[in-house]
Amino acid sequence: MKQKRLVAYFSASGVTRRVAETLAKAADADLFEICPEVPYTDADLNWMDKKSRSTIEMKDPGARPAIRGRVADMESYQTVFLGFPVWWYEAPRIISTFLEQYDFSGKQIVLFCTSGGSGLGDTESKLRSLCSETTVWLPGRRLSAGDSEDMLREWVNTLKG
Repeated sequence: MKQKRLVAYFSASGVTRRVAETLAKAADADLFEICPEVPYTDADLNWMDKKSRSTIEMKDPGARPAIRGRVADMESYQTVFLGFPVWWYEAPRIISTFLEQYDFSGKQIVLFCTSGGSGLGDTESKLRSLCSETTVWLPGRRLSAGDSEDMLREWVNTLKG
């Protein structure tokens, strides 16, 4: 029986969305956009403003922005590719909200990020504590908008849990 896969992603500017859509095709996976209940404005995303919403959230490890909607049938997925832009060298807090909403026991999680240059850093170690000890973390990586479907399919095929 074929394993069911999901590509779940949060995208602030559209870059992660484009990468996630290509990855979903390459991995033969369903797609779910992690949408904040209160959408981010350009002002919210101004990382140079110490009072912007994104800056305040990232300074607070306990921040959990609410998500609109839920993944239907999460229990049916064996592998979840989880994508996001890198904010302050880690995943935006909405990714923590997402991980805390579901039981990932026995599932495989593969992180992917988009950024201007920084990779995943220690994001995985920070997010692991939000999941069951039986969650399997496969090697994630930084992806870019220029990655082809064939290139992503090759990467997906190297992942063995």
